[in-house]
Order: sequence, then structure tokens, then C-alpha cells
Amino acid sequence: MIIERTKNEVIIRLSSKINVKDLQDLSDYLKYKELTNKSRVTQKQVDKLVSTVKKGRWENTRKKINL
Repeated sequence: MIIERTKNEVIIRLSSKINVKDLQDLSDYLKYKELTNKSRVTQKQVDKLVSTVKKGRWENTRKKINL
């Protein structure tokens, strides 16, 4: 593996034998880190959002199955 930093980017060179799924997982994590780099959101705010999304999903599911 070779890691190289240029003025505008970091380049990582890997063997072509690497497992593609593992590489995708790593890529997803790095993208997450890149997108949240300047975020000031707290864990409490994230937990509240997750709770709201789950509640909305359950309510929609319940309507679909007529409960």
C-alpha cells in the first residue's frame, strides 16, 4: 500500500487483490468522515433524528398493514 498526499487530495494505492466489499466499506467510511468533517451536530441530536425517522417508518408500515 502506498499513501501519497498532494496539494488537493490524498491518493491511496492498493493491490488489485484486495476484497472489493472491504474496499467499498472503507470507501463509505471515508466518505462519511469527509462529509461530517465540519459538522457540529451532537450525538444527542443524531439520536433524536434516528428516533424520529424510526417512529415515522413504523407509522407508515402500520398504515400499510392496517393495524
